[in-house]
Amino acid sequence: MKTIQSNIKKAKKYLDNDDCIAVPTETVYGLAGNAYSNKAVKKIFKLKKRPPNNPLIVHYYNINELKKDCNINDNFKKLYKRFSPGPITYVLSLKKNCKISKFVTNNQKNLAVRFPKHPLFRKLLKNLDYPLAAPSANVSTKLSSVQASDVKDEFGSRVRYVLNGGKCNIGVESTIINLTNKPSLLRFGGLEISKIEKILKKKISININSKKKIAPGQFPLHYSPGVPLRVNVKKSRSNEAFVLIKKRNINSKNYYYLSKKKNLKEAAKNLYSILRKIKKDGYKMIAVEKIPNIGIGKTINDRLNRASKY
Repeated sequence: MKTIQSNIKKAKKYLDNDDCIAVPTETVYGLAGNAYSNKAVKKIFKLKKRPPNNPLIVHYYNINELKKDCNINDNFKKLYKRFSPGPITYVLSLKKNCKISKFVTNNQKNLAVRFPKHPLFRKLLKNLDYPLAAPSANVSTKLSSVQASDVKDEFGSRVRYVLNGGKCNIGVESTIINLTNKPSLLRFGGLEISKIEKILKKKISININSKKKIAPGQFPLHYSPGVPLRVNVKKSRSNEAFVLIKKRNINSKNYYYLSKKKNLKEAAKNLYSILRKIKKDGYKMIAVEKIPNIGIGKTINDRLNRASKY
């Protein structure tokens, strides 16, 4: 307990000084900074080499903190009650004169917000007087980090501090839903769209490739291991790593399993770790067998399709 408090105190010290740190969430690790500070937010964009027109998600401890910055509506209240804290991000309209840095939203009037579930991150947020802007802790277009060692591989000493919360439980980013007007899905993620539709009692339109970027994860190239990747492959080539979701009868050194039992949740959790391992093992090409396009499989396919644009 003392160690946890000490780590929270250390993280807070960096954040209070407008530095960026890496934080654990239930989805992926985030690169966090004070969302009210232009200086801190600019550092996030610089470290990630992120284009300024790609907005950030801001993380809050609870709804009372959020009300200072955003207008909330009935759809938000229903979803918040059922799914937050958890792997869902809401796009809401900003209040006039709110403190959110203009660089977070690229001067837009909407804000993507989330209430993370990871207990260590929640403890940190509870100890702060400001929310945290925290996109995934990776260089733009590259694989997200799902454990502290990934962050160190990605940034080295350029990230001053990593709040180590172990390996992320879900392993893919949050689902993003726009609630500023008629609800629409902006990014597939850790929460299945069917569960959202069940609570709202309506079909949600899908707008994951919007030209106007009001949320992250919508650029064509994203989540890339940095080598060419093919999807829906039945048979791999001799020089390719072959990513599988069901155990084969024969073994081969180029086989990498997301799951051996076609378990999609397990596959999502292992996705970035496996792709990162393949790159480290020296493969220059990756083939991925067909992933069932149901439930969180839709999220896995979204990530792989964007990675295939490399």
